[in-house]
This record gives sequence, structure tokens and C-alpha cells, in this order.
Amino acid sequence: MPPFSRRDLIGAGLGLGAGLILPDGALAAAKPRKGGRIRVASLSSSTADTLDPAKGALSTDYVRHYMFYSGLTEMDRHLIPRPALAERIESSDQTVWHIRLRKGVTFHDGADLTAQDVVWSLLRHKDPATGSKMAPIAEQLAQVKAVGSRDVVITLIGPNADLPAILAQSHFLILRAGTKDFRVANGTGPYMCAQFSPGVRTLARRNPNFWKAGKPYLDEIELIGIPDEVSRVNALLSGDVHLVIAVNPRSTKRIMASRGHALLETQSGLYTNLIMQQRQLPTGNPHFVAAMKYLIDRPLIKRALYRGYATIANDQPIPPFHPYYRADLPQRSLDLDKAKWHLQRAGLTGVRMPVYAAPAADGSVDMASILQEYGSRVGLKLAVNRVPADGYWSTHWMKHPLGFGNTNPRPTADLLFSLFYKSDAAWNESGWKNPRFDKLLLEARGEADQARRKQLYGEMQGLVRDHCGVGIPVFISLIDGYDRRLKGLYPVSLGGLMGYQFSEHVWWEG
Repeated sequence: MPPFSRRDLIGAGLGLGAGLILPDGALAAAKPRKGGRIRVASLSSSTADTLDPAKGALSTDYVRHYMFYSGLTEMDRHLIPRPALAERIESSDQTVWHIRLRKGVTFHDGADLTAQDVVWSLLRHKDPATGSKMAPIAEQLAQVKAVGSRDVVITLIGPNADLPAILAQSHFLILRAGTKDFRVANGTGPYMCAQFSPGVRTLARRNPNFWKAGKPYLDEIELIGIPDEVSRVNALLSGDVHLVIAVNPRSTKRIMASRGHALLETQSGLYTNLIMQQRQLPTGNPHFVAAMKYLIDRPLIKRALYRGYATIANDQPIPPFHPYYRADLPQRSLDLDKAKWHLQRAGLTGVRMPVYAAPAADGSVDMASILQEYGSRVGLKLAVNRVPADGYWSTHWMKHPLGFGNTNPRPTADLLFSLFYKSDAAWNESGWKNPRFDKLLLEARGEADQARRKQLYGEMQGLVRDHCGVGIPVFISLIDGYDRRLKGLYPVSLGGLMGYQFSEHVWWEG
């Protein structure tokens, strides 16, 4: 497939994670071969499992959707959007986008892909009855119309150079117009749905009419959920499954000790962050925020909590391997003297404060304990309240002055900043408000010049690092475990299992 031209791609797809760690032999495989059946274990499986891409909420959903459906664009391993169902996507002003569809693509039921399918698939995200997880993003779609059987024009409410990257996300995968029954899947993806039992399993069989010549390679993929990480690793090592997501760093030695298994580490933008509410005191006091950031022992967190499978962060949500990363910001490190000085300026020496943590926010309980220890050395008495993982996000997240969040990688800097740092964002965890940041966000969204765009995002990172009530210690690597007979895996920093899109790329040499 030809890549987008420079004009098409201006600003698009420069997402999280360019420097990726690849295990030995992951790509040193022979020519792909067809045949074979594998079983894959994801994190969870429940009655809420869905075949509707718009409602995808968990990694298991994303994997399932990428097996059965295709998007207008797709992200490559460097997180650059490439043509998929769209043969071309062009814009001269980043507001009006012209899409030409690939010819000869068919749905699993044999129907031809048309412009009407694309229009219907995109506009359904704007209908509240759909319950789309991307409804806020779809608000940018001012108009989507067919101008021929293979041509679509998308008009945005304002310029957004990231549209090609946005359209590659699993929620925006294309359905046949008018689809109502999601007990089955009718897409254009590499596999056809042979069985779907919510909470039990998904069975996918090769689509013989897939629009990518020669793909996919496997005959069948069975997808199940194993919530417990130890059980997931045990299933891999015993041969019950051949690929697992979300291996805990503590389990890596067990897998590495097995000659028949290997690890795939993916550096990512995933982070667990300390949240200090800005709407109230004392957490809204700038000196308190500064003190807490100086109490974070980043190398210790990387070493002790993640066994080295992490990248040191600097309280800016863009990781060092991102093209827009601002590298000239001084690295903040553990400094008890500065923390004590800021606490004294805030008049908080000797104050007792609760901090809420849960296993749901990966590593937060141990991070809270580390902060408690260092806090005691500078006169801050932190009481660690460990609460259950179940219900944490609805009951405790963003509900306390001091707590933790956990943010998954996003495909673009704009999405990350829009969802978590914009003043009126629903997930603006610390409740900070910065008019300058909001202004820069809008300007960067429509900026076509890459150098200028990086400058804008750089200033935004500085504002977050210095003024936002969020502390980011490290970026957490994603770790998958796999049977060495499974070939073709490589890291994609949007998520585990090759950004959830492994199904069309891997093959079996058993």
C-alpha cells in the first residue's frame, strides 16, 4: 500500500512511542506460512463483551474488533497512519478531507464496501443512542457525506491534522450500513466470526476474501479472558494458550527460564500518576504540588516496582521516545531539601493527609508507600488508604484530594491532552485550568508545520510539568508472553499484542 503523501500526512499519527525494544529473534523468522490454530489470553472476559466497535472498552474488545473489522486507515509500527480501506485521504486545509475507498473490498456477507457504509459508520458515533466511547471525538465531525460510490468528504468543525490517526482507532472501524445485530460480526477484517459467547470466548476463522493479498496466515484464533495474571502466565507455560497480554514484571523470569517461550517488551506512554486536586487546599497549593513531585524517587520506582521495565518520566505526559517530546526540561529528581522547603512555604509541615491507592492503578500502592516514607523525613504525614481494585474508578478516582490515576497510551498528543489536561475535559484529573494551555491545544491541532507543532506541544509539556497537579514517575512498558513457535510479533506502543492488531500479522511454525 502506498503511504500518504506529505500533504496528506502533515501532523498525523505522531503518536506515543517511537523507540521500541524488540526481543532477540522476534522478527528473525522465515517466510510466513499459512495454517495453524492458536489460543490467546487477554485480561478479561465478561457479559459486557461486545462486537460493536463503538462500544469497545477493554483490550479484549479491541483485539476482537481488529480481527473482524477494518478501518479507513491503520497505524504502522512507527505509529504513522497508512491507507487501509481508504486508498487515499487528502486535505489542503486540515478541515475538509477527501477520501477515496479501495476498490473490490467486500464484507464477510459478500456485500461490496461503499461510501454509504463509511458515512453511516462514522455518523453513528454522533447519535447518543449508539453509546459510542468516541462520542466526544466525533463531535469534530461537522459533516460526512458520500459524493460517489467510493468517495467520501469529511468536514470538521475546525482543522485537525490528526484525522488520519483518529480514523485508525478501533472504535472507528467500518461496519455495513444499517447494522443492528451485534450478536454476529459483519466486517471487512482478516477473520470472520465463527463463535461469539460473551464472557466465554471468541472464535475467529480466516477470511478467504480479505482485501490484503496473502493475509491472514492462521486458520483460527480463539480469544479468551484470564483476569488473574499468575493464572495467565501458568496457562502460557503449560501450553494451554500461546500468547498472553499484560505480563507482570515479577513473572518475567519465569517466562525467560522456559526455552519454549519469550517476552515482547513494548515501551509505551502508559503511566500511573499521582493526582493532587487543584480545586481545594492544601493539594491546590502550588508549594504542596512542588513538594510532592520532589518526593518521587523515580529510579527506585523503575527498579523496584517494574524490574526495569519502565522509562523515567518528568511529570510531562509525553514520553522521551515520542517525536514531540520536549527534552530540554530539567529532569526533576528526588530532593528532600527542596520538598521540605516547599512544605514550609505552604505551612504544611506536620500535617496529616490521606492518600488513596488501589491495585487498579498499577503500582500505586507501592508508590504511595514510598511517598509516605520520604514524606515522614520532611515533616509530612501521609496515611496510605489502600482500597479495593473493584469499583476504584467509579468510587475513588478523582474523588479525593490525593490519589492515583492510570492512563493508557493514546495515538496522538492531541487526544491525550484533550482527554486529560484541557480545562473542561471530563477526565481532567487534577482539575487544573490553564487558559494558555487550552489556547495552545487548539492551535496545535490545526497546525500543519511539524516544527511549529512540536514547539507548541513542547510549551504545553512545560506548563503541565510546572503547574499541573499531576506527578508522573515513570512510563510503564507493556509486556506480552508468547510461544516461540508463534512468529511475526513486533511492538506497537499503542497497546499489548501489537497494539491489539496481532491477528493479521502472525503465523505458526509448530
